[in-house]
Amino acid sequence: MREGAGTMPKGKAIVYFCQNCGYESAKWMGQCPACHEWNTFVEEPAAPAKTAAKGTGRPTAGVVQWESLGVTKKGVSGSTAGGAGSHAVGRALPLKNITVTDSDRMSTGIKELDRVLGGGLVQGSLILVGGDPGIGKSTLLLQVCRNLTTTGSGGSGAAAFEDAVSETGGKKTAERKATRLNTAVRNHDMKAPEDDSQEAVRVLYVSGEESQQQIKLRANRMGDFGDSLLLLCETNLADVQEAIVRLQPQVVIIDSIQTMYNENVASAPGSVSQVRETTGVLLQLAKGLGVTIFIVGHVTKEGAVAGPRVLEHMVDTVLYFEGDRHASYRILHGVKNRFGSTDEIGVFEMKESGLCEVPNPSEFMLDGRPEGASGSVVACSMEGTRPILIEVQALTARSNLAYPRRTTDGADNNRVNLLLAVLERRLGFRLSDMDVYVNIAGGVRLREPAVDLGIVVAVISSFKDIVIDEKTLVFGEVGLSGEIRSVSQAPLRVKEAVKLGFTTVILPQACMRSVGKADGIRLIGVRNVRDLVNALT
Repeated sequence: MREGAGTMPKGKAIVYFCQNCGYESAKWMGQCPACHEWNTFVEEPAAPAKTAAKGTGRPTAGVVQWESLGVTKKGVSGSTAGGAGSHAVGRALPLKNITVTDSDRMSTGIKELDRVLGGGLVQGSLILVGGDPGIGKSTLLLQVCRNLTTTGSGGSGAAAFEDAVSETGGKKTAERKATRLNTAVRNHDMKAPEDDSQEAVRVLYVSGEESQQQIKLRANRMGDFGDSLLLLCETNLADVQEAIVRLQPQVVIIDSIQTMYNENVASAPGSVSQVRETTGVLLQLAKGLGVTIFIVGHVTKEGAVAGPRVLEHMVDTVLYFEGDRHASYRILHGVKNRFGSTDEIGVFEMKESGLCEVPNPSEFMLDGRPEGASGSVVACSMEGTRPILIEVQALTARSNLAYPRRTTDGADNNRVNLLLAVLERRLGFRLSDMDVYVNIAGGVRLREPAVDLGIVVAVISSFKDIVIDEKTLVFGEVGLSGEIRSVSQAPLRVKEAVKLGFTTVILPQACMRSVGKADGIRLIGVRNVRDLVNALT
């Protein structure tokens, strides 16, 4: 019987891992019993854990042995996961004795990133940043390095953050001070810099994909960096672990998790075993030393972070960078956040000098709208606490195919099909023999039900060739009976429309009471899709 078909070759210990969830099995299976995905099992060699050579003093890149490293494991401040004030990890405390203050967070110097994180960096947190190649993940984190290492740019929480970390990891020595960006710390041959009157945040940037010279060239385009940024180009987890323990940085960036390898795991870098075990070690370092660690993760062709699904469960925060890398805009949103909301988004514009914040995303997204064209309307979606106005486009065309096309970009395809069925059944629109294309302009992916009314209005506008006034805004959820249902935070949506100069808002009739009267804008309440057609015509 051939190897790899569920057999165990002599002299080799082989296990099979699910690439989706990390489930381990002694034999290959077509369907994972844990996540029920098909054809996700891969073969990897299993090797017994290696121990450090006696007398070498080299840390073992497995379970962190704090005593052997000469570090006392401390707890993290009460705001972090697993933290227990200033007490040792593992000691149970009454909930009322744990205090949380705003000073436990440190600003990254980028307001849009702070918004998505829930207010800034939390000490001892592990943050995963994913996105397509070239989207700007490394650029964003390098800008964070620039802000944190520039004296005074860390924000009001930087001093408290500095004090908390200094108590957690060990002594304040000259080694914790800065060397310059292009200084190699591969061998940890540190020289004590001259004392400064003000101490900036210490950041360790670990790159497994680029050389120090490549990162230096990119950094030169962004401006001046502080002296407290350390650069380590390394892929061996044991060396990275030793650098973190010896240098005691406050923030660590790992670029990327797929390039790191653990000597105790026999599989190749980027495999399920390597990603899982490496993340486990970094998690222990973050919680044990109170260090905030950013992990850059590659993504699959489906857009999910490559590696086992357990990776996203292990970290505290998961951020995704979206957008067309050939366009100038970028959108950062959180899909998991133990320290804040997952509804917030951050909008950036990519320029030669790096990523620039977009303080008013609505105005940015609506730039370049067509004038006098049918099939276009502005809808409003709430992303966290921020209303975002976005253009919804639709195109209907007679089809010669047996199965007409239904193509969507930025909207859920199943939801669009449902709305088309409502129009055909409730209004008598014959769309079953027509190709229908729906596009959310700007490359944004919207899932809020309030965008339903925008999609419906855009389809009606294209089907009947009606030009919607460019100063008209719509929002509302559409039910299967054709009713227009109320949505949350209607007053904020109307307020945003007024601020951007819109003169008409079409909204659910049920929201009229909560909105009340708005000066300088006309409010049209609709109960169903028939009222909507009458309002448009």
